[in-house]
Amino acid sequence: MALRLCPSFSHPLIASSVSVRTTRQIRRCSIRSCIEPNDSRKLVLEVKEKLEKEYPSLPVGRNGRDDEDMIFWFLKDRRFSVEEAVSKLTKAIKWRQEFGVSELSEEAVKPVAETGKAYVHDLPDVDGRPVLMVVGSKHVPLEFDPSDDRKLCVFLIEKALSRLPTGKEQILGIVDLRGFRTENADLKFLTFLFDVFYYYYPKRVAQVLFVDAPIIFKPIWQMVKPLLKSYASLVKFCSAETVRKEYFTPETLPASFRD
Repeated sequence: MALRLCPSFSHPLIASSVSVRTTRQIRRCSIRSCIEPNDSRKLVLEVKEKLEKEYPSLPVGRNGRDDEDMIFWFLKDRRFSVEEAVSKLTKAIKWRQEFGVSELSEEAVKPVAETGKAYVHDLPDVDGRPVLMVVGSKHVPLEFDPSDDRKLCVFLIEKALSRLPTGKEQILGIVDLRGFRTENADLKFLTFLFDVFYYYYPKRVAQVLFVDAPIIFKPIWQMVKPLLKSYASLVKFCSAETVRKEYFTPETLPASFRD
């Protein structure tokens, strides 16, 4: 399928006069930004037909193999590679089915949610993004079955995404590490959280704030960071004061940061 490619300079005299800055801008021009609307529509249909032909047993409907919005999102994530999008989508749809994402409910996760260890803030941040809050000091590994913690995690991601306003595509994650102690450390769950975002909700989180991380958290981060690969760049260590001043207004600030 022919796509409109980004413009380039082929004449040597012209190329020699191009500034370094302009050259860098050209290099940053991606297929995503240069693809025509009609071409993207064709690619969505191509993925859709391929999934129907090769994976007919996959569910259909919302978040299924024929969900064109979902297909388009995964195409963007895979830089409009049909083969890569099909591969990642297939894995994601199978996971949703096996995990029982559509069956999760407030009642199903209520016992774990009542600990207050994680929740979706009622109001968006200054950029209009839904906010997923995690309170590290309230998480005690093995207090609940690990599967219950994972269900709460996925339920809250779905809840945050359901609150995306028109024009917004990503959420903000805040991990409050005030009062965090060694007994709160859970490498498996932290890895699960980032795996979920990478494989099943790609590019849905804009940034993850680690707030007031104590010294004991640093060696934990050094162990987890290599596992996160490129997603580690989404993490920003900051203070509670930064959260107050840069991410919320006095009216939208989470109660736990009003102290």
